[in-house]
Amino acid sequence: MVVEISTGMIRGLGTVVVLVAFVGLTLWVFSARRGPEFAEARLLPFADEPQPDHPTPEETATRSTRP
Repeated sequence: MVVEISTGMIRGLGTVVVLVAFVGLTLWVFSARRGPEFAEARLLPFADEPQPDHPTPEETATRSTRP
């Protein structure tokens, strides 16, 4: 028995594969077990900024609003 695969069937199977991948990725992202891992990853852009040990005088000085 020979089964002919049409373009519509290929597109339908592609749609099913993408839908399954989308649902799986959505469940993975919103999983409660991933919360702490994503909270840590959310702060990664700020990890390379140096933290000052003590404020410099320029940072503690106030500016006058008088002209």
